[in-house]
Amino acid sequence: MPVTQKIMNQDRYARCIEASKRVRWDIEDDVIRGRSLDKRKKFLPDGLSGMAYLDFLSSDDQRFLSQIQGRSYANMFGLVERFINTKVLELQQNHRATNEVALEALIRFSAEEIKHQALFQRIEKMASEAMPDGYLFVADPDEVAAAVLEKSTWSVLGLTCVIELFTQSHYRHSIEPEESICPLFKDVFLFHWKEESQHAILDELEWRQHNSRLAFPSRDAAVTDLIDLVVAVDGILQQQAASDTRYFVENCANAYYEENQTELGEVMLEAYRYQYILSGTGLPHFQSVLSDLVTRQQLDRIVAALQTLNPVNPTHDWIGPRKSRKTRQEAA
Repeated sequence: MPVTQKIMNQDRYARCIEASKRVRWDIEDDVIRGRSLDKRKKFLPDGLSGMAYLDFLSSDDQRFLSQIQGRSYANMFGLVERFINTKVLELQQNHRATNEVALEALIRFSAEEIKHQALFQRIEKMASEAMPDGYLFVADPDEVAAAVLEKSTWSVLGLTCVIELFTQSHYRHSIEPEESICPLFKDVFLFHWKEESQHAILDELEWRQHNSRLAFPSRDAAVTDLIDLVVAVDGILQQQAASDTRYFVENCANAYYEENQTELGEVMLEAYRYQYILSGTGLPHFQSVLSDLVTRQQLDRIVAALQTLNPVNPTHDWIGPRKSRKTRQEAA
């Protein structure tokens, strides 16, 4: 690595440490503050939940569905942070004897991820007390972490980079501007965003440095691993969308015909694919970083895999914002 690049990287590690110290927060004192989840309000904003495509739902059922999605949203972050933290602990070994600044930045990263897992466990407990029995989060975080960490470091860092970047985008563009969602739920992701801003930078730094040490055959195999991870994530999303749809139908205020239930399940899966995969791969910064690391042929393989997640609209730029479905009013 050129000396100039090393100096720039060192400066970015140092700035992440400074930011970590500046935004440090406590779960109970700063986030929860004695509050509970407000069942009178939505948890997840419509821009993430796909509610515009479900105009047959009553306002009460729209609110309940957003609460179900919000509960799964928090649980999904708890899930991914389990394997992210384990990988960050592993990456610390690369700097232990060579770069104290990078090591401190990653140690802080790891401590913050552990705190985030505790935060999302706290929110799940509160949601379970506020919502009807029968909700199921389908994936076991430890089992998923074990499976993910069997893949190459390059692919895990690639998946992590997508996650960290869409976390930023979701908060800035959907959650922060929405004034009508539950204040506590909104604050959870405000404080989460404050620390994830540094994590996104560290992910990219580690991914680029790891990439620079890989020969072509290893990187080509890692691209296959990344595609496999995306497929595995989609498998979890399919199961969660089906489970959340069943939970909604069993507990919503109104009865819906079978065709409505089918459409509901389709929109739920589309929303989850957007939230956890496509909103990240559609971000220009992620596209730029990945394009720097792979060949055109490798990039085409990744894009082809993403296209299978939205066959209705396969030509959109990396299958980013949802444009494939019309509301009933638009279709009329």
